[in-house]
Amino acid sequence: MTEHKPTYEKALALFKEFNQSEGLLKHAYAVEGVLRYRARKIGEDEEKWAIVGLLHDLDYERFPEQHCHKSQEILKERGFPEEYIRAVVSHGWGICNDVEPKTELEKTLYAIDELTGLVTAVAIIRPSRSVADLEVKSVMKKWKDKAFAAGVNRSLIEQGAALLGVELSELVNDVIMGMREVASKIGL
Repeated sequence: MTEHKPTYEKALALFKEFNQSEGLLKHAYAVEGVLRYRARKIGEDEEKWAIVGLLHDLDYERFPEQHCHKSQEILKERGFPEEYIRAVVSHGWGICNDVEPKTELEKTLYAIDELTGLVTAVAIIRPSRSVADLEVKSVMKKWKDKAFAAGVNRSLIEQGAALLGVELSELVNDVIMGMREVASKIGL
C-alpha cells in the first residue's frame, strides 16, 4: 500500500478497531495530549505528534507479547509513513525492541509514555481527582516514593529526559500541561 498523510480521525478509528479497553484509550489520549502540547511548545507538527501519541500502543491490547512489532505491521499495511511507524516502534526501545529514539518526536514519546501513568496516579489520589490543580512538586514528591505507582519505570523516564536534554521537573510540567488539555477525555 502506498504511504499517505494520515488524519487524526483515521488514526482514532484504527486505534478503536484494535482496542476496546477504556483505560488504554484514556492512556492514548493522555500521551496524545502531551505530545500535542510539546509539539506546539517547540514548533513541531502537532497533528503528526498527536497521531503518533494516539497510536503508540495500537497493538498492546490484542498482541501484548508482540508489542510494537505488531503495530509496525499494522501501520505498514495501512499505508502510514515510515516516520510515524518508527516513532511508534521506538517507544519500546530497551523494553521490547532495539529501535533507539532519535528524533525529537521519538525521544519525547519515549520520555513521557510512563510519566503520564505516574501523573495520572498522583492526580487520582488528590481531593479534586484532577490534573487541573496538580503541581509539579506533588508529582516530584511521589516520584521519590518508590512504593507509589511502583509499576512506573522511573529509570526509563530519567533516561528519556536525558535523551531530550531537559530537567525531570520540566518534563513533569509538560506532562501535566498536556494532560490538562485532554482532561475531559481522560476523566481527570
